[in-house]
Amino acid sequence: MNSASYADTTSVILRVLIVLLAVTSGACAARGGVPRPFPGAALPPGATEAPPERVEAPVAPPAEPAPPPAGPAAAGMLAGVIRTALEFLGAPYRNGGSDPSGFDCSGFVQWVFGRHGLALPREVRDQYQVGRDVDLDDVRAGDLLFFETVSRGASHVGIALGNGRFVHAPSSRGVVRVEPYAASYWARRFVGARRVEDVREEIVREPVTPRVFPGSTRSAR
Repeated sequence: MNSASYADTTSVILRVLIVLLAVTSGACAARGGVPRPFPGAALPPGATEAPPERVEAPVAPPAEPAPPPAGPAAAGMLAGVIRTALEFLGAPYRNGGSDPSGFDCSGFVQWVFGRHGLALPREVRDQYQVGRDVDLDDVRAGDLLFFETVSRGASHVGIALGNGRFVHAPSSRGVVRVEPYAASYWARRFVGARRVEDVREEIVREPVTPRVFPGSTRSAR
């Protein structure tokens, strides 16, 4: 191919490219389109491109903390309470008694918990104010169970053992014994239950010295 033919061919190709470029530019302008740059390139002057809306995943509200179980110290104390209480099965009932020679109901509870460093009040009505209220369905070993027997309100108390049983010092039959608290007699007289394992202000360093309170009001029947 001579130089004249090569020049003519190159000229034709250039004219075709110029026409194609003009048509393409006109088409974009007619659509009002803005050529998208390659990622990271600056947009043409005057052009804007809003970033896509950021969709935030919904944040779940924090879960309510689960109530902590009884700590090792409390669990150990309660296990000791149960063992001590059961050691005195058959101990005699004595009105106003609060030592192994004879117990009434609140004297028995006070003495047993006192052996494990927890000082409880002497009278049933005062023990009923200690700790926190527990639903009957949530009663567990070591909770105090209160019943209305010889007077209005809480007048008898025992210690829950679990499995629907409790240990107490009733005057009837005259000895410390275990009974089901769902039995009709006790179920009709149930007043409430209290959990005393976390009563910190009443923790004492030495066991409570057993005392007999002459003239104490009879607390169980």
